[in-house]
Amino acid sequence: MTQETSRIPVAGSATAAPGRRSRWNKVPEVTVYFWVIKVLCTTVGETAADLLNQKAGLGLTGVSVLTSALLAVVLVVQFRTRAYRAAVYWTAVALISVVGTLISDNLTDNMGVPLETSTTVFAVALAVVFGIWYRRERTLSIHSIDTGAREAFYWLAVLFTFALGTAAGDLVAERMNLGYWLSAVLFALAIAAVGVAHFALGLDAVLSFWIAYILTRPLGASAGDYLSQPTGDGGLGLGTVVTSALFLAVILGLVTYLTVTRKDVTEERAVPAAG
Repeated sequence: MTQETSRIPVAGSATAAPGRRSRWNKVPEVTVYFWVIKVLCTTVGETAADLLNQKAGLGLTGVSVLTSALLAVVLVVQFRTRAYRAAVYWTAVALISVVGTLISDNLTDNMGVPLETSTTVFAVALAVVFGIWYRRERTLSIHSIDTGAREAFYWLAVLFTFALGTAAGDLVAERMNLGYWLSAVLFALAIAAVGVAHFALGLDAVLSFWIAYILTRPLGASAGDYLSQPTGDGGLGLGTVVTSALFLAVILGLVTYLTVTRKDVTEERAVPAAG
């Protein structure tokens, strides 16, 4: 959805010019693979959180502590990699989807914060992150996540998109009472509208990307709930174990494919060498 032009050589196809050094992007190219895996990770974030909370008996607090610790470890690895690595990156996304979901759920279920309030707070927090990010770096493009600062802003923004998507999705579901299937259709149509606005009406690529990124959270959650929840509640009754395992298997297959083919590796940047 966000195809930005670049005159920089494709990574690995050329070396940096004398007096300049290569800088590798730390996130994948935005392709159909990106959006498919993103939605799948979002679905897993919903079903895995429910699975650990209900079946494992850890409770929201226990699941939050466990997944946050795992996320911290994976992010350390992600920050230490020199360039984008599909397995590390998508593991971080899967875990941050769980953590973002749990942040919203904890506020709603454990602290009694209304969804209207949490949705507003997460929206403001995300806007603040984007504002500071842009003021410091002069860009919000994911085609230049090639410094520690930009990567920190990126992952913080991703966390808030998941939390915001969770709260806003739950708010819409409660207010409109559409059910899982119709909710998924609604959010899919919203994403399609963003795509039309971008490709046909010229909506800014970066803005289009982040709006669609937020909307994939309630889309994936609605799809996950539809598959996992009992038929009496409007779902297909597959359960959280089967749904999580199914989507994790597909994610693993796609990430393995991308690791081998490198179809989602972005372009490198040439920057002035130090000194």
